[in-house]
Amino acid sequence: MSKIFTPTNQIRLTNVAVVRMKKNGKRFEIACYKNKVVSWRNGIEKDIDEVLQTHSVFTNVSKGQVAKKEDLQKIFDTDNSTDICKHILEKGELQISDKERSAQLDASYKDIATIVADKCVNPETKRPYSVTMIEKAMKDVHYSVKPNRNSKQQALDVIRLIKTVLPLDRAMMRLKVESTSKDAKKLKEKFVALASSVESENWDSGEITLVLLIDPGNYRQIDELVRSDSKGTTQMEVLSLKEVVEGDTFLD
Repeated sequence: MSKIFTPTNQIRLTNVAVVRMKKNGKRFEIACYKNKVVSWRNGIEKDIDEVLQTHSVFTNVSKGQVAKKEDLQKIFDTDNSTDICKHILEKGELQISDKERSAQLDASYKDIATIVADKCVNPETKRPYSVTMIEKAMKDVHYSVKPNRNSKQQALDVIRLIKTVLPLDRAMMRLKVESTSKDAKKLKEKFVALASSVESENWDSGEITLVLLIDPGNYRQIDELVRSDSKGTTQMEVLSLKEVVEGDTFLD
């Protein structure tokens, strides 16, 4: 009986998603599980073993041809296959059929619109827009999904772009800040400068209590101000992550 001979530098894989990178005139590929590449790039999947079918680096996955170690060392400055796989996973191009690519782009488009609808409101009514309305605005500004960027990053781009065709503001966060610091007045000025509006300000025996509405983008700076009080006499509490007008009706 004749035997099938498979060269030692060949690995056969099935049901695989291929990510390809061309570097210094050479082609390198990695073999991934379907649907896991996008999850990794979006930060959903953290376990590399759930993404890679094998930690080998190929010159051609479909033919099972494994890249030579000397080529990897020369081009990537390392022969650590896992590190190279991660690099290709982040920077390479996912090889998928036109039908699969179209379905992924449609899903990403909807995901981006959903994030924008969740984070933003009409500045006049303080009510959220429907996902359908956000999608329409994205079409009006001819937005195209970037396959190599995650949905959250792209949502920030979309918010900036669709303001040209749709009144839109980030939904405000409501914070309560309390301080008994001897520098409370100076701290107050800094907090107010970072706030969109001051809902209330109360002084009682040297203690100040502020309720502020802030753009979520300023939260980190306010948190750093609170932490800069080394004596722990200033505290902050998040009262609501998203300040919107109550009601089930979306703006369409």
